[in-house]
Amino acid sequence: MNALLSVSDKEGLVELARKLAGMGVTLYASGGTERVLREATVPVHSVEELTGFPELLGGRVKTLHPNVHAGILALRDDPRHMQELAEHGLPLIDVVVVNLYPFQETVAGGEPAARVLEAIDIGGVALLRAAAKNYDHVLVVVRPKDYPAVLEEMQRPGGPRPEFRRHLAAVAFAHTAAYDAAIGQHLRNGGPGVPLPADFTLGGHKVRDLRYGENPHQAAALYHTLEGGGIAGARQWQGLELSYNNLLDAQAALALVSDFSGTAAAIIKHGNPCGVAVGDDLDRAYRHALAGDPRSAFGGVVALNRPLDATTAAVVTQTFFEVLVAPSFDPGALEALSKRPKLRVLQPGPGPAIAALEARPLSGGFLVQTADQAGQTLGEAKVVTQREPSQAEWQDLQFAWTVVKHVRSNAIVLAHRGAAVGVGAGQMSRVEAVELAVKRAGSDASGTALASDGFFPYADGVATAAAAGVRAIVQPGGSLKDTEAIAAADAAGMAMVFTGERHFKH
Repeated sequence: MNALLSVSDKEGLVELARKLAGMGVTLYASGGTERVLREATVPVHSVEELTGFPELLGGRVKTLHPNVHAGILALRDDPRHMQELAEHGLPLIDVVVVNLYPFQETVAGGEPAARVLEAIDIGGVALLRAAAKNYDHVLVVVRPKDYPAVLEEMQRPGGPRPEFRRHLAAVAFAHTAAYDAAIGQHLRNGGPGVPLPADFTLGGHKVRDLRYGENPHQAAALYHTLEGGGIAGARQWQGLELSYNNLLDAQAALALVSDFSGTAAAIIKHGNPCGVAVGDDLDRAYRHALAGDPRSAFGGVVALNRPLDATTAAVVTQTFFEVLVAPSFDPGALEALSKRPKLRVLQPGPGPAIAALEARPLSGGFLVQTADQAGQTLGEAKVVTQREPSQAEWQDLQFAWTVVKHVRSNAIVLAHRGAAVGVGAGQMSRVEAVELAVKRAGSDASGTALASDGFFPYADGVATAAAAGVRAIVQPGGSLKDTEAIAAADAAGMAMVFTGERHFKH
């Protein structure tokens, strides 16, 4: 029995090779793998003994040779294959142990373009795919953590079980697919690109298993992609194990506060904001966000877009939250937060708060769209009523318009003085979303600005807002009954602005 070893990650290599050699397996290795084994006095042959060629092109060509791949791809139960190997004096290769050049780590390290290109593994991917294709006859091993199981299976009476071989092949193909996806993503990001490429691949590496999915009977795990930053790459300073829903809400909260250039705080519950505010300092922004809906905030996720100080941290601990997200933490803040030891405290990794492309699965496929990057401006900002907004109303309209894009459709946000005072989310009827936002705002609805993620199909939503004391509305416009909505606003002395863009979030 023969094994070919060519690994970038040397973890567990020597122990594996020594045990294989002890089982009578002849070892072949390439480059650095061979050097490590020789230094450890493990008996090993160089790949050159198989190919008859030295490494070429500075190591770019080592294992790309028919003498290697024929021994991997040969069908042991095909007499013609076995005869051809015998005629050419080629040995069978029964075990292939390969892990790939660290491409993602090289990109993350900020290496120059030439070095990144050299970190694209060619021969390793070819070896893995060849061995995985012939999994009935060849054991293909990618992950060092699988070494003990491989050794155990090889010592079973009759050898490794067919289902184990198939499992390893699936791991190998998934690994090379994710590897190529990372390369494609990197090259796409570096050029002019196409917003939605003809072939879209989404690959990632498992960071950890999660407690459960949306519900306890659903399994879930966290993966990170090439960027490896954001929420997927967050550092957890303290707290309980993260769940699927924790991470979804943390992402929603981070995306919302990242849309503000000024100091901002947001509280998310079940994917929707129940409190958002900006302020001159973090403490004020947080307090105003909490005041937006303190009852719903209980058990939610809070995000801040400024480093957390000890004073604000002490205030945060007065309310029960599941997760806290901030770009960094003062030592005094971490000490204050430790009084809530179950609170999950996350510091997002570097990189954008949202991905450039968003993917969602469907049965038989998936959807991909560019991220909604609009919202920091009011689009075309066309005043359609007799009264124009005051300066303060313009500010509240902009604030509400930024927030509403983060609310599930149909969505309505009431805002006043840089804070959300009422949110109507996920309603099937837009007027009911207005009614809900007004109800949540209570007496604070008077004097507010309202943002609607879509146009008003009827004037009833505008009339409901006017009756509650709303003074200005921003909406996309585009309804067949826009004139009725405008007339209702004029009758109430309200200002109304059309943006020409909508912010549906499904």
